[in-house]
Amino acid sequence: MKLELGNFYVKDIEFGDETTYNDGVLTINKEEALEVVFKDKHITEADLRIVKPGDMVRLVPVKEAIEPRFRVGGGPVFPGVTGKLEQAGDGETRCLKDMSVLVVGKHWGGFQDGLIDMGGEGAKYTYFSSLKNVVLVADTDEEFEKREQQKKNHALRWAGMRLAEYLGEAVKDLEPEEKDTYELEPLTKRSKDVSELPNVAIVMQPQSQMEEKGYNDLNYGWDTNRMLPTFMHPNEILDGAMISGSFMPCSSKWATYDFQNFPLIKRLYQEHGKTINFVGVIMSNLNVALEQKERSALFVAQMAKSLGVDAAIVTEEGYGNPDADYIGCIVALEDAGVKTVGVSNEATGRDGGSQPLVTLDPKADALVSTGNVSELIKLPPMDEVIGELEALARDGLSGGWADDEILGSSVKEDGSIIMENNAMFCGDQIAGWSPKTMKEY
Repeated sequence: MKLELGNFYVKDIEFGDETTYNDGVLTINKEEALEVVFKDKHITEADLRIVKPGDMVRLVPVKEAIEPRFRVGGGPVFPGVTGKLEQAGDGETRCLKDMSVLVVGKHWGGFQDGLIDMGGEGAKYTYFSSLKNVVLVADTDEEFEKREQQKKNHALRWAGMRLAEYLGEAVKDLEPEEKDTYELEPLTKRSKDVSELPNVAIVMQPQSQMEEKGYNDLNYGWDTNRMLPTFMHPNEILDGAMISGSFMPCSSKWATYDFQNFPLIKRLYQEHGKTINFVGVIMSNLNVALEQKERSALFVAQMAKSLGVDAAIVTEEGYGNPDADYIGCIVALEDAGVKTVGVSNEATGRDGGSQPLVTLDPKADALVSTGNVSELIKLPPMDEVIGELEALARDGLSGGWADDEILGSSVKEDGSIIMENNAMFCGDQIAGWSPKTMKEY
């Protein structure tokens, strides 16, 4: 499979009479864009805002992030989700870079939603503060879940994907400023020089714990809770086959934007043919029952052995109960003779002194931590809030609270906040964005 991503680097975004892209400037016809949003009758009110790095703006509750794209030759950007089911990862897709579509609830948040500060001290906690963002801030008539802590956010998330596809059409007739090509020959047809390099795979464990449909990550529109581990070409992940769900505590989340740009996959591509033979992606899942966890680990280990994998990276979208899937998968791979590195965050408590993962094993001896979900973050008021600040305290966001006998509410009267890192939108950057490091002396 050969995927060509044609990149257009967005220098500025503005509203205007026509949706166009010219010399780095994306101009958006707001009225036309909102018509795309309101195609879902459940959207009751919506607006578009533009925020840029350094703006003293706080966004909450943030539900999703998506990179605007256009699939050359037609077809949906997200096969099986926004359109018909067809192959992703082969052909040409055009991408608006250095920007995203952010989906923000106008009023109601939930366990899976998060917060972004575009400027000030809080900007360092999330990758999305470094992007220019078109913000869809909206509300729905989905009364059945309005006051539920756990929300599917279906109408809002799908509206964000439609909006991203609409914006991507601005470059459909333009020549890309740069092209990135991703191509892997079939495993049995690779050159001798490449085949003699260490065979490396990445094992991804997307959120899939909810038995009820509508919460989990989707693979070509298929709920990952109904999926056994399967082998995928990395191009499929980079080209819209996977979309984010609406369940995982937010700092542990992979947004759809993360799947579209997954840094760990791109880094393995960079090393392919030089230091490694990049085999591909084993797409696993996260389960609740112990037997399900063990079954998935067996499938992953068997698949890795059958593919001749020498080394693997295992990365999970989550923490807590999913740690058993994560460590179990690493142990199964090590038992199969596959040298394995794990990449995830940890929950070491607010003081950093607790056991980092729910379960550990001596065989899991090469773990990369991307952050502590329980770390307390205090941030001053911002000049403007898009969404509703009270959602952080009122609506059960995973890092916020209405009251604490010592700390009080997460939202203070002056607009300042205190929360756990849990509520920072994709704050631990498990996909591989994080520039953080640690040295022990």
